[in-house]
Amino acid sequence: MIHEDVADFATALPPFRAIAGLDLGERTIGVAVSDTLLGVATPLETIRRKKFGVDAAALMAILSKRNIAGIVLGLPRNMDGSEGPRCQKTRAFARNLLPLTDLPITYWDERLSTVAAERALLEADASRKRRAEVIDHVAASYILQGVLDRLGHLKRGAS
Repeated sequence: MIHEDVADFATALPPFRAIAGLDLGERTIGVAVSDTLLGVATPLETIRRKKFGVDAAALMAILSKRNIAGIVLGLPRNMDGSEGPRCQKTRAFARNLLPLTDLPITYWDERLSTVAAERALLEADASRKRRAEVIDHVAASYILQGVLDRLGHLKRGAS
């Protein structure tokens, strides 16, 4: 099921299971995973996109191997907050995933996540080649960390 609201997504998650964050690009899908306490996002890998069936199979294999409980897709809104063609592609990807999994899916505003990832890699003195190899899954970890932080605030607010 697709949850537009992260609070609804949170209620659909089983306890003590990791979630995954995805940064969908034209040529790649960056994948990051959380710890089971939903506190820290870690960059995992980048899937080179081919066609949806191949991409989805690769993604489902990762999610299954890691016992993932939910999926967060970065939603590439325009800087003014509006949704353009890239958001439509992300929403279509989520709808196409629905028949393949019963994991809850949500979206997270990914504006500037790639910029933040690039800055972090520059500060770490990563070479241009290395940055190109890891930028997508590092950006996915920024997206996922945003959701994890929000989930932490929701949990503290409920206690």
